[in-house]
Amino acid sequence: MGKILIIVGTFIVLTGLVMHFFPGGWGWLGKLPGDIRYEKGSFRFFFPLTTMILASIFFSLVLRIFGK
Repeated sequence: MGKILIIVGTFIVLTGLVMHFFPGGWGWLGKLPGDIRYEKGSFRFFFPLTTMILASIFFSLVLRIFGK
């Protein structure tokens, strides 16, 4: 459990550093084809389906690599 927490913490820190030094680099995230966006008047609905699928695949691969 401790090893997983260290890996997750390191990933969060690295992500934070990248987002701090390259703030425009994440503009495509959430605007992928397949992300559902609906706006009508003052109502907004956003469901990042494709982004969630890609994040799930990425985290599954990372856990598989570091899990062994």
